[in-house]
Amino acid sequence: MKDISKYVQIKTNNLKPVKGRVLISEPFMGDYYFGRSVILLAEHNDEGSFGVIVNKRVTAKFNEVLKDFPDFDAPVFLGGPVETDNLFYLHTLGNQLEGAEEILDGLYWGGDIEALKELILIKKVNPDDIRFFVGYSGWSPNQLEEELKRNSWVVSNFSKNDLLKMNPEEMWEKLLGNLGGNYKYWTKFPIDPTMN
Repeated sequence: MKDISKYVQIKTNNLKPVKGRVLISEPFMGDYYFGRSVILLAEHNDEGSFGVIVNKRVTAKFNEVLKDFPDFDAPVFLGGPVETDNLFYLHTLGNQLEGAEEILDGLYWGGDIEALKELILIKKVNPDDIRFFVGYSGWSPNQLEEELKRNSWVVSNFSKNDLLKMNPEEMWEKLLGNLGGNYKYWTKFPIDPTMN
């Protein structure tokens, strides 16, 4: 990933990556997965970091992706390039799914998939309560810190409502706009800076 400081002067917001915060990609990252992406961190520690891209919906329907689930009209998102044959999920169901881990206030990661299938079958889950992701995004120890030094990402706070209420297609731009300052100008840059 390239250092964008030659294209725009950046004053960092000094937030550190921690579980429950988001990474917002710099405007020129042309990568299929990470270009104009917003990644919610589910974990960040000495062993590395991982999370899911929360703003890239796939076109396939839920039951086209998950054939062994009851009928459910929920969106599916591209979570990242790692383990793309696995499904991950964020939800507001809390302890209704044993093993779920709260990653920010009212928002949980994972939990018992069989219990989730049962809740879907008996219609105790609303599609607005859960987000499904194909694959995840991961970093080895210190890799994310190096990318942050190169201004590949900006770290920002996030809420359950940001995930569940914000239009995914507008999320990257809105979150940058909320940061103000030079970040609001990031939304004006073309994906390829040579096309400016």
